[in-house]
Amino acid sequence: MDNNCCNKKTKRSVDEKKLIINRLNRISGQIKGITNMVENDAYCNDLLIQLSAVENSVKTLSTHILETHLYTCVPKDLENGD
Repeated sequence: MDNNCCNKKTKRSVDEKKLIINRLNRISGQIKGITNMVENDAYCNDLLIQLSAVENSVKTLSTHILETHLYTCVPKDLENGD
């Protein structure tokens, strides 16, 4: 089995890292907010609305990273025969 995938890294620009980290921090804040809601016995529907917002945030970030991967990493790997 090839373990090369575990050793690969993606060099990201400062702006790209900042964008990703900002989105992750926002998602983390959303999760903390949901935790507080549970601790304060928030209504189930309100929790579900916030959980849906987190799902959308994660999906948006995942899509961004996938698009970046497809337009940067994949072409380089193809050129290198990987």
